Amino acid sequence: MGDRIENSPYKFKMHTNETQIFLCQTKPLSSDEFKVLTSRIDEMYQVNVILDNLPAIRYTKRDNFLVRWTGYPLGVKIQDIYYVFNHLKFTVLVHKFEETNVASVMGAGDASEVIPSEKPGSDIPGYMVVGFEVTPCSFQHNAESLKSLKMYGKYPSKISCETNTVTMGIKENEPVAFTYEVEFVESDIKWPSRWDAYLKMEGAKVHWFSILNSLMVITFLAGIVLVIFLRTVRRDLTHYEELDKEAQAQMNEELSGWKLVVSDVFRVPGYPALLCVMVGDGVQILGMAVVTILFAALGFMSPASRGTLLTGMLFFYMILGILAGYVAVRMWRTIFSGDHKGWVSVSWKVACFFPSIAFLILFVLNFLLWGSHSTGAIPFSLFVILILLWFCISVPLTLVGGYFGAKAPHIEYPVRTNQIPREIPAQKYPSWLLVLGAGTLPFGTLFIELFFIMSSIWLGRVYYVFGFLFIVLILLVVVCAEVSLVLTYMHLCVEDYKWWWKSFFASGSVALYIFLYSVNYLVFDLKSLSGPVSATLYLGYSLFMVLAIMLATGTVGFLSSFWFVHYLFSSVKLD
Repeated sequence: MGDRIENSPYKFKMHTNETQIFLCQTKPLSSDEFKVLTSRIDEMYQVNVILDNLPAIRYTKRDNFLVRWTGYPLGVKIQDIYYVFNHLKFTVLVHKFEETNVASVMGAGDASEVIPSEKPGSDIPGYMVVGFEVTPCSFQHNAESLKSLKMYGKYPSKISCETNTVTMGIKENEPVAFTYEVEFVESDIKWPSRWDAYLKMEGAKVHWFSILNSLMVITFLAGIVLVIFLRTVRRDLTHYEELDKEAQAQMNEELSGWKLVVSDVFRVPGYPALLCVMVGDGVQILGMAVVTILFAALGFMSPASRGTLLTGMLFFYMILGILAGYVAVRMWRTIFSGDHKGWVSVSWKVACFFPSIAFLILFVLNFLLWGSHSTGAIPFSLFVILILLWFCISVPLTLVGGYFGAKAPHIEYPVRTNQIPREIPAQKYPSWLLVLGAGTLPFGTLFIELFFIMSSIWLGRVYYVFGFLFIVLILLVVVCAEVSLVLTYMHLCVEDYKWWWKSFFASGSVALYIFLYSVNYLVFDLKSLSGPVSATLYLGYSLFMVLAIMLATGTVGFLSSFWFVHYLFSSVKLD
């Protein structure tokens, strides 16, 4: 989760059950403190506690189902009275280990170094923490009983921890006392399986439904692509090749459709450098996503080792700078028919385009967090480290990739381009309408998975169905390629040869729908999000995510269309 951890005052002794332990009593709440506490309860603030690297799990019953949450709420509001959860019942699941498996346990990953080894001949068994549960309660303590109590002293009367009753209402100028109890339960859960409770796959059927839904879209589009390739293109080409030269010349005058734009189809697009830069960055982001999710699906990035997913993403992103520089420079040289000049400039732009936008967004959001004195703000030292990583690793690697791209042979166009551009006939529908509409199909393949990812990021749930996510990512790439290809063919058929940017945004427009979905999620699912700062943070991060998705999906669409157009026109025999 990337949060910084503080030590709490709760103290446990291994395998020693304790009840009614007094922790502390606050000073009488001032009006400001009361306001802050009540607003935090309104905003549904959660308290997250960790024991031996395991987050505390809270179980609640809902419609005969057990629902798991990490952490517990600060308090609750019932009929305009605020109640605080001031008594915690902790349950620690422990597994007794035999002397034989101490060695195998020692190498089992997170927090294993804290396991004590048994002394030979000792009767004291060793235990490992394999589960951590918390039940929050609201209990009104007797003010008289608290006066003589010291920290970790025993509260004299019995504390009943009922989850469905709340009694500790908070008021101004009154103190709040905190107590806890801890129970150790021996469990059959082995050390390597202790994370299973957190990673149980919820609603696997929904994920399969999402994948089947995507497969239907893919099959439908694949059918259209097949029709284009087999019927239209092949039939046209055979017909074209069977004619003798005179008939061909005569037919050229009557030609309609894509064959008419043969001398314009590879004309240099508008803003060619920007297109190359965006494609280079898209390849880098897509490569990072595929490799990271593949590693996570294979189990290399367990949430047990905190922060590995984020570290992995940054590492792969920097390394793939080589690929970004190579693709962008080679594309640049192809557009300008092998021109070597300007490859350094293109590589430099690739290295700076996406990261500079990302840094700008993160810096503005961080500024808001600093202003709100939030612990979620990135420390200034970390910003410096990120900038050093960018300029000392990512930029040089991108320039190396650009150098190889400049040395590699450029892609030869199969047809020559006329000097005078052909006039594009008036279209029935504006082309941007088709481009925008095309994004709905890729969005349809991923919106179900998107809900789970959003809930994981914003509601603090553990997301671990990376296998499904990897399948969805592959399906998304296929749909983007198909959509862009069909749209490019439609544009060429109506003699519109300006397909370069349209092919990029045909699949890239899925990002627009994801952003609209994010706004919808903010309005309907994150009702507890309060204040302009929270909403700005949410929309800022969504914008950052959407930009990355646009570059990745747009690149898939552009490269598939480029290959298709190249293949299509290399099949035409022309004098």
